[in-house]
Amino acid sequence: MFLSINNLLAAVRKFRKKSGTSILRDERGVLEPHSDLVATGLAVIGFVVLAVLLSRAYMGYEDRSFALENYESASLLAGTIAEAPVLGAENPGTLSAPALDKLSDPDSRDERMEFFAAFSGNNPFLVEVRTEDGRWQWLIEPEIIEPGYLMGKQEKVAASVPVIIELNPAESVPGTLTVVLYKTPWM
Repeated sequence: MFLSINNLLAAVRKFRKKSGTSILRDERGVLEPHSDLVATGLAVIGFVVLAVLLSRAYMGYEDRSFALENYESASLLAGTIAEAPVLGAENPGTLSAPALDKLSDPDSRDERMEFFAAFSGNNPFLVEVRTEDGRWQWLIEPEIIEPGYLMGKQEKVAASVPVIIELNPAESVPGTLTVVLYKTPWM
């Protein structure tokens, strides 16, 4: 047994003399694992950057999808409101300034509720009518349970149609009717 241990020690010494250096001083052994770590790190960073870019693109799409999906609805609603009999004047195709005054008055709650119920009870929107010269402006807001809801940072989409506003039987001016449609949690 003693001979076999001596033989084993001799074989280890012979191997060590042949290699001439230890594993810690071998440049190939030190550099090879480090280059794999750098490549792996760059690949991970690339995947993280790709994931961030994809998530930002998706979030941007979600932010703009409401406007893209609902612009046509707002445009059709604006056209329908412009032709509504409740806003009509004596001359066909014109809006009545006294009717706009009545609906934009804060004290005419029942008339506004009836006006908005005729179009939609589920989608909150407001109507703004103004003359082109900016002298006259009417804002018709719905009665919403939460005060200040329409002034918040909700997503919204607006559509306008040109209208003729009859200020009195002798004077009519061009203007625009704008509908602002707000996003709700169920949209």
